[in-house]
Amino acid sequence: MPNRLIHATSPYLLQHADNPVDWWEWGPEALARARKENKPIFLSVGYAACHWCHVMAHESFEDPAIAAILNEHFISIKVDREERPDIDAIYMDALIAMTGHGGWPMSMFLTPEGEPFYGGTYFPPVARYGLPSFRQVLHSIIRAWQEQRDQVQRTAAAMRQQLAYSATLKPQSGDLTPAILDAAFDSLVQVYDDTYGGFGSRPKFPQAMTLEFLLRQHARTHDPAPLAMAEHTLRQMANGGIYDQLGGGFHRYSTDEHWLIPHFEKMLYDNALLARVYLYAWQITGKAFYRRIVEETLDYVLREMTHPLGGFFSTQDADSEGEEGRFFVWTPAQIKAVLGDAEGEILCRYYGVTEHGNFEGKNVLHVVQDLDALAQNPDIRPEHVLGLAEMLREARKRLFAAREKRPKPGRDEKILAAWNGLMMRAFAEAGGALDREAYIEAARGNADFILTHMMNEEGRLFRSWKDGRAQFNAYLEDYADVAEGLIALYQVTFEPRWLFEAERLLEVIHGHFWDEAAGAAFHTADDHEQLIVRRKDFLDNAEPSGNSAYASAAIRLARLLDRADLLDRAEVIFRFMRHRLPTQPTGFGHLLCALDLYLRPSREIAIIGDPDDPRTRALHRAALRPFRPDTVLAGGAPDQAAELASRIPLLAGRGLVNGHPAAYVCRNFLCNLPVTTPEALSESNQ
Repeated sequence: MPNRLIHATSPYLLQHADNPVDWWEWGPEALARARKENKPIFLSVGYAACHWCHVMAHESFEDPAIAAILNEHFISIKVDREERPDIDAIYMDALIAMTGHGGWPMSMFLTPEGEPFYGGTYFPPVARYGLPSFRQVLHSIIRAWQEQRDQVQRTAAAMRQQLAYSATLKPQSGDLTPAILDAAFDSLVQVYDDTYGGFGSRPKFPQAMTLEFLLRQHARTHDPAPLAMAEHTLRQMANGGIYDQLGGGFHRYSTDEHWLIPHFEKMLYDNALLARVYLYAWQITGKAFYRRIVEETLDYVLREMTHPLGGFFSTQDADSEGEEGRFFVWTPAQIKAVLGDAEGEILCRYYGVTEHGNFEGKNVLHVVQDLDALAQNPDIRPEHVLGLAEMLREARKRLFAAREKRPKPGRDEKILAAWNGLMMRAFAEAGGALDREAYIEAARGNADFILTHMMNEEGRLFRSWKDGRAQFNAYLEDYADVAEGLIALYQVTFEPRWLFEAERLLEVIHGHFWDEAAGAAFHTADDHEQLIVRRKDFLDNAEPSGNSAYASAAIRLARLLDRADLLDRAEVIFRFMRHRLPTQPTGFGHLLCALDLYLRPSREIAIIGDPDDPRTRALHRAALRPFRPDTVLAGGAPDQAAELASRIPLLAGRGLVNGHPAAYVCRNFLCNLPVTTPEALSESNQ
């Protein structure tokens, strides 16, 4: 018989609906049952694309004997971390405090009041890897609960007090100056991997927000070093196994320092953030390689991760047919069966495919030599040398078509507001810079989806949508990331609806999340379910923190709408982390980018003209093409601009020039004479 999880919408929870464990979803009923029966809570947190979550489920949660122990002595609660980041964040903080590390699956033991007193990640079914067996852990917890209750309660009370730390933080004194950004860059140099790119050693994550900060540092200082670091890393990643060489898009992270063997799940937020940073690299350098990666990544999302109504799905699994990475790996024989011996051998050389393999006897495709080096190989026929690039493109298409016939990895089709906001922004910015209308349409369709299907009548967002059902109160990052996406969409379409919706989302943050007493915003709203602590989140981990995303959106809106109050709120957020930014830059990549925007002299461009006039579109494209992180754009037809001027001051007094569409460029509230050609705009916008 299925357990209670059969009624969930989360694919992760549904994966456990047939477990013999008597699972509960997180909620007041489960907590009340724990208090009534005076039992500790076993909290298991994971997500649908998590490989080791699947392993622990098969080894332990499907075991009737282990289930019997859990059912007799615990109230077992299963949580999808992507639906409930509030719960995940609280108990991940606790786990890291207890053990010094974290990860998923997360296995936590709580008092009936929800206070953590013991935790870990993956526990094997028998003792190995230096870990106790899950059965041993359960029996130890049972004994402690029955025989050492006072000690358990003291540990839980101390942990609760420690978890409340973030809510006690105060803004710090000291000036906010570019010296903070320079010191942060100096700190990054110390942990940069000169050989393979990226930061630190294995496992190595694609830290898109930190790479964006490097590109901004180069744009601000004209120092070639941060650009060189970013380019080296971007090329290593895109040529490595962490990038899907056939289908586009990035896997979650690399298990080694070479970017070779990935954890094969693909996450929407990774691909949104990485598409943007590759776009910025193309804007700065003009190199076609970066544009190709942007387009392949976004085309992958359109092809495989987009709901017909316009929302973007969350993740693609690491496993297929019960094996990690099976869908993505190849043998030489498989490749030659598709391409023939001659072309197959060339492709094997290019992608490092060998009989021995690099992953469990098979091969993760990765670029091992450039085309010039490949062409020098004496075994390659002369007729192949001249058309090598085209031959490889066609070979990739044929291999991709063959791979499409394989059973695909599972896909988590829930749609999350924050992650969709990140991808909306990526599509909008790429569509504008690359002049790809399909990308702008994807962003517009996504905005429509969120505002139609993920918002209630009071204008409050939901966190998650699946199968026609929106649920869970949205969190700070949901409001902030969607607002950032809407601002980007406004700037590539000049459709005022998106800008005003973004402003309204920030007003919800002010009304329900902002701490008027101490400053900064809480992770949850004031009418959210009461948990053991109410956190403030500043750390940019795999995705931007709510406070850093809010600061970024607030600065852009402040400059578009002339709202000094929004700049004041952003400044408060920076002051909370004032002394940590210079020394811990990899933990604050997005906040550093927001601070860079805050410290830059403002640059505003207003474009006035009929949106259907090719001359207007040419001006708009000229404004969108370069990497100008200090620029905000506003615009519209002359009659629309006059009508909107009271809400968008940048449009006030703007009009055509001698009947021609015109662009007005202002810096620090001082405006140049209007220009009417793309060439003049590019020169004025230097």
